[in-house]
Amino acid sequence: MKQAGAGFTLIEVMVAITIAAVVVVTAHKVFTSVADGAKAVATARQDLDRSANARRWLKATFLSLEPPFEGRRDRISFSSWQLSPGGWLEQSATILQQDGPRLTGKSGGQTIRLADGVSGVTFDYLLEPGADTKWVSEWISPVSAPLAVRVRIAGCGKQDAACADTLFFLVKERG
Repeated sequence: MKQAGAGFTLIEVMVAITIAAVVVVTAHKVFTSVADGAKAVATARQDLDRSANARRWLKATFLSLEPPFEGRRDRISFSSWQLSPGGWLEQSATILQQDGPRLTGKSGGQTIRLADGVSGVTFDYLLEPGADTKWVSEWISPVSAPLAVRVRIAGCGKQDAACADTLFFLVKERG
């Protein structure tokens, strides 16, 4: 009778190495997917934070608006109260317009990126409150501002060119 060897055969060792390699590759793919998912979530959160901050800035800017007001279809300029680097509010010239693929706000020497992936921006101005009121495409006045501003953004930062976002902002009491 032949006595069995105490070691492993070459085939057994190769099978074990192959199984270990499959386990390592699978674990690597799982961990890579988890890391990519976490990175995507962090990027989406930054985008949402930027969008919420932009809308908060726009709301505060319109609520602190001061004439003169020059509102065109593609650009708005007025004066508003903005937080200065020293921590207090200062009146500064403010301009909102499309700048390439972005909606930007310029105020106090700063350019604020309000929306990315923009293919078009249109501003409209509310004359009076009520059911039969009309929106106009221009409002130019040295002494007053419209009741509200409607901002229509085409593109929305997505691949879908048909995507559009409409924002409404109340303006502080007119002078």
